[in-house]
Amino acid sequence: MILLGSIVNGLAIVGGSLAGTVLRNISEQTKDTVTKGIGIGVIVLGLQMALKTNSFILILISLCLGALLGEGLKIETGMNRFGLFLQNHFAKNNSNFAEGFVTSTLIFVIGSMGIIGAIQSGVSGNNQTLYTKAVMDGFMAVMLTASLGLGVLFSSFPVFIYQGLITLLASVFVSYVPQALLTILMAGISQIGGLLIIAIGLNIMKLTKIRVSNFLPSLIILIIFQSVQYLYF
Repeated sequence: MILLGSIVNGLAIVGGSLAGTVLRNISEQTKDTVTKGIGIGVIVLGLQMALKTNSFILILISLCLGALLGEGLKIETGMNRFGLFLQNHFAKNNSNFAEGFVTSTLIFVIGSMGIIGAIQSGVSGNNQTLYTKAVMDGFMAVMLTASLGLGVLFSSFPVFIYQGLITLLASVFVSYVPQALLTILMAGISQIGGLLIIAIGLNIMKLTKIRVSNFLPSLIILIIFQSVQYLYF
């Protein structure tokens, strides 16, 4: 089944979120400490991804242009409104619902593992990378739900849709992309993703309030730049 990896990943988040609701009675101090631990881990992961760049100027340009586009489109505002809509319908007494939805969606969606895993699934039917990601996301969903509430559970839907679409597209189009270009694109996505993951980690630790969602267009801009550079330079 071509979408099995994405389905398992989504179910792992649901399972972790349900387990997290049971652990919500733990002390606020414990929640805060564990959440900050997750934040530290996310920052380290982001650093590992971001520091592998050989084209920092191109990454910086893409990041700035993406931020301009994201602010113009008000992506962060839109995601928060969607989260609030879900909160009003499914968790009226949970003030952290929107924050949980947006934060967990960004953590689970951004990063090279989901993209590479989805491409592997679409091209070869190998879901091992997505299974590994599912285990990681499931454990993280436990603590995110304990700290931020039921909104984390609903992040399983954008994760499934996002990875599922990549898998389906990969199964059709990846065979037409030169392997050298594919390697370059995956490296660039990992680098941009690493920077955004660092921002997410800082937000989780409540050190900053960066509108990370508004940087998402930078991924598309970088792909365009790298494709043009490969084809014409």
